[in-house]
Amino acid sequence: METLKKYTIFIIAALVIAITFVFDKPTGMEAVNTVAKSFKEMLFILPPVFILLGLLDVWVPRDTMVKFMGQGSGLKGFLLAFFLGSAAAGPLYVVFPIAAAFMKKDVSFFNIMILIGAWSTTKIPMLLFEYGALGPRFTLTRLAMNIPIIIIIAIAMKTLLSDSEVEAIYNTAKELN
Repeated sequence: METLKKYTIFIIAALVIAITFVFDKPTGMEAVNTVAKSFKEMLFILPPVFILLGLLDVWVPRDTMVKFMGQGSGLKGFLLAFFLGSAAAGPLYVVFPIAAAFMKKDVSFFNIMILIGAWSTTKIPMLLFEYGALGPRFTLTRLAMNIPIIIIIAIAMKTLLSDSEVEAIYNTAKELN
């Protein structure tokens, strides 16, 4: 029963696609093709990410991560988290295993929120594309709006979640293999 519960969302999604396929074959086929394309994309992106996470786990001692990004790392931790998120390549779902690995190394919750926020909105390749396609005014305005919002969200998450909730999140991350 626990296995069934674990895969509930997947089962529901598969049923919805199957029902769509029965009632509207072209739309169902499009849904299947989209799922297949996303799966192929993940097959190319996730293995290198997991290799890098394994290397991070082995090569970077916990004490080093705590020193640079842990509690009390201050501006240095914030800037490093922001830079890592901004310099990243790949879709947003890639940051979550990285965040879990950082939690295992006791990176502060605030810095993890900054990493996720920067990854989602301030990637350097995206900024370069925007600069060329939409101009410097748009790019700099969006960046000037996004950076404070990332910080506000990180502060809000840190403030609104209790210590026990954050600890539960870290414990869940540490249980992942």
